[in-house]
Amino acid sequence: MTEVVSNISPPPGAVATVSDAPPIHYMVKIESFSSLGKNAVETYESGVFEAGGYKWKLVLYPNGNKSNNVKDHISLYLAMVDASSLPRGWEVNVIFRLFLLDQNKDSYLVIQAGKERRFHGLKLECGFDQFIKLSTFNDARYGFVLEDTCVLGAEVFVCGERSRGKGEVLSMKKDPTASKYTWKIVDFSKLDEKRQESQIFSTGDHQWKIVLYPKGKGPGMGTHLSLYLALDLATLPAGCRVYAEYTLRLVDQLYDRKFDMYGKAKSWFGASSSENGWSRYGLLSLYQSNNYLFAKDICMIEAEVIVLGIGSPF
Repeated sequence: MTEVVSNISPPPGAVATVSDAPPIHYMVKIESFSSLGKNAVETYESGVFEAGGYKWKLVLYPNGNKSNNVKDHISLYLAMVDASSLPRGWEVNVIFRLFLLDQNKDSYLVIQAGKERRFHGLKLECGFDQFIKLSTFNDARYGFVLEDTCVLGAEVFVCGERSRGKGEVLSMKKDPTASKYTWKIVDFSKLDEKRQESQIFSTGDHQWKIVLYPKGKGPGMGTHLSLYLALDLATLPAGCRVYAEYTLRLVDQLYDRKFDMYGKAKSWFGASSSENGWSRYGLLSLYQSNNYLFAKDICMIEAEVIVLGIGSPF
C-alpha cells in the first residue's frame, strides 16, 4: 500500500509517499549513524548494485552536500557506475525512488522525482540535495533513526535508452609541467633526405618524438631543415586529442647556447594531425656553415613540451 505524505515536505520537484513494501533493488543499513558526523565523514558511497541492465550506487551526504551549499538537510543521490564501458554518446532515462525506513511503523518514506531523470557522460549522478531535513530525520516520532541506526534503499527503472551522437570532453591542466628531451645526432652530414626520428620520450602521460627531415620536406625541400614534434599514436586512447605547447631548439655545443627559430608554439595532436612543426625551420646553408651547431658533425636538438589539455570522447 502506498499513500501520500502530508506532514513531510518533499525536496523541490519531488513527491513524498509512504509504502509498506521495501525497495526491490537495494538497501543500506547504517549503524552508529551519528559517528559519520563525529568522524567528519562527509560522503558515504554504497556498494554497487544492478538494475535495468546498468550498475548503480547510492551517494549519501549525512550533513548535506557542502559543494552545493546544502545546510540542515541530508543529501542523497543515485549514481551510475562503470559508465566507461558504455558506447559513445549513450543516454539513459530513468525513474528512481529513494527509500527511508520508518522503524516505528515498519513502512518506508519514498522520495521520487516528478519526472524522468537523464544519465549521460556528463551527468552520472542525480538525486536530491535536500532529501530530508536533519531535524525531521532525527525526530524520534518518525522512527527514521532508532538506536542510532537507519535504513536507506533504492528502486531504479530504466525507461529509455538512446545514443546522442558524438561528443567530447576537454580537460585543461591546472598546473601543467614542462618536460625536456635532447636528441643527439651523430654524422649529421651523412644523413640522406629520409625522415629521421628520435627515441620516444614521455611528458604528460603521453609519448612523443622529434622528427627531422635533414634535406627538408614540402615547401622546405632542398633549401631548409624541416623539424617537427610528433605524438606517438600507439599509446593514445581512441578518439583522444592532446593540446600541447612546445619549443624545438638547436643546441650550440661549444657555448651551451640554444636557438629556437620560432619560439613557443601551441597545437592539437591526434589521429588526424599527429605531428606539428616547421617545414622551413632554417636555411640548410646556414646550419651547414655553422661550426657551433654542427661541431664534429654532431647535431643536438632539444624539445620542450607542456601538455595543456586533453580532448576525449564521451
